[in-house]
Amino acid sequence: MSQATAKEWIIQEATHRNSFYLENLGNDQALKMMDIPKGEFQMGSPDGEVDRKDDEGPQHLVKISRFFMSKTPISQAQWQVVAKMPTINIELEESPSNFKGVKLPVEHVSWHEAVEFCDRMTQQTKSQYRLPTEAEWEYACRAGTSTPFHFGETITTDLANYRGTDWEEYKWSGSYGGGPKGEYRQQTTPVDQFQAPNRYGLCDMYGNVREWCQDIWHSNYNNAPENGSAWIYKNDNESSKVLRGGSWLDLPGYCRSASRYYVQPHYRDNSIGFRVVCSSPRILHTKKMGKN
Repeated sequence: MSQATAKEWIIQEATHRNSFYLENLGNDQALKMMDIPKGEFQMGSPDGEVDRKDDEGPQHLVKISRFFMSKTPISQAQWQVVAKMPTINIELEESPSNFKGVKLPVEHVSWHEAVEFCDRMTQQTKSQYRLPTEAEWEYACRAGTSTPFHFGETITTDLANYRGTDWEEYKWSGSYGGGPKGEYRQQTTPVDQFQAPNRYGLCDMYGNVREWCQDIWHSNYNNAPENGSAWIYKNDNESSKVLRGGSWLDLPGYCRSASRYYVQPHYRDNSIGFRVVCSSPRILHTKKMGKN
């Protein structure tokens, strides 16, 4: 099924069944971890894509192993449970977010704090949790598509939370590639608000909060790994880190599957959150798989 705008832009809609497991955090909070199958894809954007930046190329084939990714960005309720778990390396503030709400994504967290969250989950669950690599993030976001968005050639604010109105100060448009404009909510929205998952069952991959990845920033993909691993240097935790997905304050071009951003790992603001992945959960032995 599909729907067209007045300009005949097509937003693709489909129904899929996805495997997942639930990771119980306690206090009635659980992470739904979606099964991301192994495969390969062209990482980066083609030369003709609207709003393409040079750092999105060259396109290159990447092979990805199976992993599991949280269905949504980490919510404030989930963060609060983990923030009360025993410290591994650094303390975590229980309520760091600027926009308050248990179903809103946690934001105003640094890369180091997101890593600490993963380390605490690992200790608690005995499964290895971590931030996604940049390649894993884009592969999971695209979910087998090659268009700017997994919805198709454009996006609307009925499907994601981003700046859908013109940014008059810079004369930038709130529409993407001639697609429709929309609203500008000026803050985050609940992680389960938009019923528009991709074929892997992932929600909020575009807009709401930018998401931390493991990788150190590189200005292009020359010599990038081809096996989906993180592009890092050993024990370098202070170089700029990659952010993906755009946020509530970004124009739609910055929310594309291939769009990239970077900041220092200690940086925090109300547009930055994260989601987690697990490569080898104990699911095959102790957790029950479900269908979404």
